[in-house]
Amino acid sequence: MGDEHENLPHVVVLGGGFGGLQFCKHLKGHCRITLIDRTNHHLFQPLLYQVAMAGLSAPEVAEPIRSIFRHDRRITVLMDTAERIDLERRRVVLSTRDIAYDYLVIALGGGVHYFGNDHWEQHAPGLKTLADALRMRRMILTSFEKAENCDDPDERRRLMNIVVVGGGPTGVELAGAMAELTRQVFKRDFRRINPAEAKVILVEGGDHLLDTYPVDLSLKAAEQLESLGVVVMFNHRVVEVTDACVTLDDGETIPTRNVLWGAGVHANPITRTLGIELGPGGRIPVEPDLSLPGRPDVFAIGDIVTLRDPNRVLVPGVAPAAMQMGRHVAALIDEDLGQRLGAVRARKPFVYVDKGSMATIGRKRGVAWVGGLKFSGLLAWLTWLGVHLIFLIGYRNKLAVLLSWFYSYVAFKRGARIIFNAARSAAADSSTPPQTSAPGAPVASGGSAATIETDG
Repeated sequence: MGDEHENLPHVVVLGGGFGGLQFCKHLKGHCRITLIDRTNHHLFQPLLYQVAMAGLSAPEVAEPIRSIFRHDRRITVLMDTAERIDLERRRVVLSTRDIAYDYLVIALGGGVHYFGNDHWEQHAPGLKTLADALRMRRMILTSFEKAENCDDPDERRRLMNIVVVGGGPTGVELAGAMAELTRQVFKRDFRRINPAEAKVILVEGGDHLLDTYPVDLSLKAAEQLESLGVVVMFNHRVVEVTDACVTLDDGETIPTRNVLWGAGVHANPITRTLGIELGPGGRIPVEPDLSLPGRPDVFAIGDIVTLRDPNRVLVPGVAPAAMQMGRHVAALIDEDLGQRLGAVRARKPFVYVDKGSMATIGRKRGVAWVGGLKFSGLLAWLTWLGVHLIFLIGYRNKLAVLLSWFYSYVAFKRGARIIFNAARSAAADSSTPPQTSAPGAPVASGGSAATIETDG
């Protein structure tokens, strides 16, 4: 950043997800911006499950943050970890330095929530980062390779059972993609096992899937999963996860080496350094304008926030909400920067605009609720494909994803079925499992981190 920017108001943004990117793109005021993320890339999380299920490679769902803002000289991008926020001194403590701010935007997102059972993480990876997706993919592919070599029928059954925990969008999409992977993609690849005999089990604690969707769409989602061969278990909760089985609250034990976790999200642990009372899941209770109570210079956006807007709508932790929040805060800070010194004004509250929800369940299967219209099956699937292509960052990524989808549709194949560093990664998984924390939180190094650079 040139010297001409040094004396301008300094806006610090923590997190390069949907909210952080939208904020930086829409902030037009005369200021300098420092965007901090613990990775060097923006991740398109809605397609992350396709990386985990070998449908896409990692570079196709990520874009270097520096590349996104290469033409905006106001923006400095730092790859660093935010460890603590000092509200009194108006500074962010990073792993390498402290950085002062005039305005702070916390857009760090959430991490995987195991409801007090964090030790389950070593056996049941969640899905928040590229490392998570590659670890999950490696676990599934390795299990089927081991099953091909296994003569013990009980162990082969454990290797070919897949338990997905949680009936939200992540769980539904993982279960559908996993069923297609075993029944359509693997069926010509193996000789000693029949991949179609693999059992995909979705465990949901409530009595329906996708609890934020209309009931009829939830029923449609369950029907479409069952048509793929997925066993959906309602009103069951997981009480124990080991490397060999999952135990449910009714005492039933499911033998499996593959548990995919999609059951909960908690806020980035940096919220605990703010010294304020937090909401459910460690989320920040913000003012109507998205600022922290008593801190008009500090904003929080995305699924790190708990808020009911003026219409009494509980703002969901989804990408469209984070993007709307980012644009709203950018407009407020622009107004602040344009005010005469000492001028006082009332800030506009954030109002969430629900543009709909959709989830894909597999090839020509999905559910969508857009503009009051509800539809499922092929139309929902096509709508999902189109919307996600539109919002995917980078023209190269759009083309690569479109070609991958076309190839998968025509050939019933997945092109990203490569296991990287299997022996080394298996040792890393058994000793020091990769962390699934949110952007901005510390990350342990290990086998899965190394695969990110080579996947593609």
